[in-house]
Amino acid sequence: MNTLTNKVILVTGASRGIGAAIARKISSEGAKVIINYAGGKEAADGVVAELKAKGGDAIAIQADVSKSDDVRNLFDAAIAHYGRIDVLINNAGIMILKTIKDTTDEDFQRQFDINVRGTFNTLREASTKLADKGTIINFSTTVNRVMVPTYATYVATKSAVEQLTRVFSKEMGARGINVNSVSPGPTNTDLFIKGKPQEVIDRLAAMASFGRLGEPEEIAEVVSFLASDAAKWVTGQNIGVNGGMA
Repeated sequence: MNTLTNKVILVTGASRGIGAAIARKISSEGAKVIINYAGGKEAADGVVAELKAKGGDAIAIQADVSKSDDVRNLFDAAIAHYGRIDVLINNAGIMILKTIKDTTDEDFQRQFDINVRGTFNTLREASTKLADKGTIINFSTTVNRVMVPTYATYVATKSAVEQLTRVFSKEMGARGINVNSVSPGPTNTDLFIKGKPQEVIDRLAAMASFGRLGEPEEIAEVVSFLASDAAKWVTGQNIGVNGGMA
């Protein structure tokens, strides 16, 4: 039996990488999927077409999560199409790796706008528009648990997401909405691989107990469980999905 049958699930940043893997997994479990994307329309439409070809039900909606008006329109359009949203998965995010010394004001602001403000914007909309007894899953990072040079601003944004998660779980409990975050370790995506020398990738992969990078599908498995009714007693938690890296 599919564990997410008829659940309407919004996944931000779902046109590629972990987000696309999540969309595929939850669709295979019976969910109706809203693929949010910021600029990659062709990729988002491709994911929708792939899901539909396998018998799934999906739509793509453009929105920049850092903009509150975009997020409001995203929720309203999704609800207009499906009638409700049961699960919000906050996957959208960016990562700019520089030492603090070399981080510009623009680098700092851009990461906080998308990673923190973007999560805040969707949580604020979900506070009134997510269905009762729904579920919210935010994305943090395992790098919060270690000290890796060049990751300072990125992990600062993800630490903020973890605290938003904890507090929001208390605020939404009365409506039966559970709120958690997941912390992937190094994962084989364009976001992680791009711009890194192979020696750096190998060093980070070696930090996992299994001596390799995670795969997007392995993250999607855990997210799919958290989106299901089997995880309703789990809330206010941050789940490491990192192969034992930390």
